[in-house]
Amino acid sequence: MDGGTFLSENNIALLIDVDNVSAKYVKSIFDELNAFGTVSIRRIYGNWKRTYGWNEDMLLEYSIQPIQQFDYTKGKNATDMAMVIDAMDILYTHKIDVFCIVTSDSDFTKLAMRLRESQAYVIGMGESKTPLALTKACNKFFHLDLIASDEPKIVEIAEPVPNEKNPEIKDTIESNVTPISQIQESILNMIAESDCLTLGEVGSSLGKLFTDFDVRNYGYTKLSVFIREEFPKIRLEEKDGSFFVKMKNDVDITTVKNEIIEIIKSNRGAIGNLSIIYNALKAKHSHFNLKDYGYSRFSSLLRSIDEISVDGNKVKLKRKTKQKI
Repeated sequence: MDGGTFLSENNIALLIDVDNVSAKYVKSIFDELNAFGTVSIRRIYGNWKRTYGWNEDMLLEYSIQPIQQFDYTKGKNATDMAMVIDAMDILYTHKIDVFCIVTSDSDFTKLAMRLRESQAYVIGMGESKTPLALTKACNKFFHLDLIASDEPKIVEIAEPVPNEKNPEIKDTIESNVTPISQIQESILNMIAESDCLTLGEVGSSLGKLFTDFDVRNYGYTKLSVFIREEFPKIRLEEKDGSFFVKMKNDVDITTVKNEIIEIIKSNRGAIGNLSIIYNALKAKHSHFNLKDYGYSRFSSLLRSIDEISVDGNKVKLKRKTKQKI
């Protein structure tokens, strides 16, 4: 199945690990799944002596079938085993297109990998503490604690202070949410490969590169706002109702003005066509854009340079007046 295309006819099997996911996320779980198809199978697994907020009324409201699992042996998780067995049974005996595994337990990593090997689309849902192994094993992963609230939350990764027992602890810290720096690097690589990149194409590509990518993880609701606020090297350009993603100029305005003066000097102090200067700048700085400097017309930028004069489409250096002694 195409990871970017989902139809209402797609059947989803929802399997929830009650031991590792709070009941407060139930609405968010179903809200997200609505975009992927119809949840045909809805099961929740656990020892109901410990419900973690999952009560009878909630299960009835969302038509979730509870599967009781006793702790037969201390230290062994019967819930994990039951979910794995049921998932494989469903894979072979039901017409299911999408599996949704709701847990923060990395023990389900192998299950996600196995389902994908059988061409099933796997959605993972858990908290941001979920190990990277599980998030990357899924086709798509949602961090429920970051997307559930109406109020945007900022991801803050606490860095433990090194101690005698673990002096290298800072070197091993790894965020379970894709770092913004990694996203920026990927977008810059996309821009380098294509001069005409739409905002939609960027969003689609990021979703394929990072299984957990969701702007809500970073406190935003729109990709356009996320890019404008977080990436100083990237700009959005609107044209014919569409947004295009471009590289911002990395050259300051003073440097640009000095280069313009040098271009005119190299042409004996005068140029009969402004496009000659503009094309020379573009040749040297492929991402040169007037809007990055606050100008809508190239002639306006030229007129802001004291050392040159502009007359229609012609430009020349001003002569320096000698001071009388």
